[in-house]
Amino acid sequence: MSPEKPLLEVSGLRKEYDGHVVLDGIDLSVAAGQVVALIGPSGSGKTTVLRSLNGLERPEAGVVRIEDVRVDFGAAPSRAGREREDALRHHSAMVFQHHNLFPHLSVLENVVEGPVRVQRRPRAEAEAEARTLLERVGLAARADARPHELSGGQQQRVGIVRALALRPRLLLFDEPTSALDPELVGEVLAVIKELAEQGWTMLIVTHELAFARDVADRVVFLDGGRIVEEGPPSVVLAEPREARTRQFVERLLRPF
Repeated sequence: MSPEKPLLEVSGLRKEYDGHVVLDGIDLSVAAGQVVALIGPSGSGKTTVLRSLNGLERPEAGVVRIEDVRVDFGAAPSRAGREREDALRHHSAMVFQHHNLFPHLSVLENVVEGPVRVQRRPRAEAEAEARTLLERVGLAARADARPHELSGGQQQRVGIVRALALRPRLLLFDEPTSALDPELVGEVLAVIKELAEQGWTMLIVTHELAFARDVADRVVFLDGGRIVEEGPPSVVLAEPREARTRQFVERLLRPF
C-alpha cells in the first residue's frame, strides 16, 4: 500500500506586500490529526501562512492542497481557479487573536452565523450542534449572553466553537492567547489541548513555547519569510540545530 497523503501540502508559497517579500518559498505538509506549531519573531510570516490557507490573503505563487482541493496560485486567473479557491477556503477555519465576535449577536447567534449563512445548513441543526459544542467548552449556560458580558477567555472559547461549528478539516490558530490576561491563558490552552487529543488537525501560531512542547507533534521555526528549521519539539525547542532558532528559543525562555 502507498503511504497516505498528508491532509495539507504547501509548496513554494510566496507573498509580497509593496515589493517586500513576506513569504519566500514556504514548503509545508501536515498529516491528518497532526498538530504543528509555527513559531518565530514578529514579521516572520507565520500569520500570513495561515491567512493564505484560509483565503484571507492571496499569494502571488505557490500550490496549496487540502484533502482533494488543489490550488495553484501562480496559474492564470480563471473561473475554475476561483471555484477551487472557494472550496479550499471552506476546508479550514481560523481562530484569531482578538476573537472578532459580532457584538450585537448572542453567543449562540455568533456560532450559528457561519453554518447557516455560509454553509446553508438548517438553523435548527446548526443551533443544536452549537449548543453541544458550547457545552464541551463549559459555556452552555452563556449561550444567550452578549460578547461584552464574557471574559476574554470565554470570548476566545466562543471563537474556537465558532470555528468548530464550520466542521473544518483544518483548524488554524493565530496566537489565540496573545490578547488575553495571563490568568485567562490556561483555560484557552486547555481547550486547544483537548482538541489535539481528539485528533483535530491544527496549525497553531504561538509564542507559548511550553504549550508547543506539550501539544505539538512538530514545531516549525520561521524567520524572514522562510522556514529555518522544523522537527519534533524535543529537537527544535530543546536542541535546535540552527543558530537562529537557538537564539530565538533562548530569548523566549530566558527573556531577562
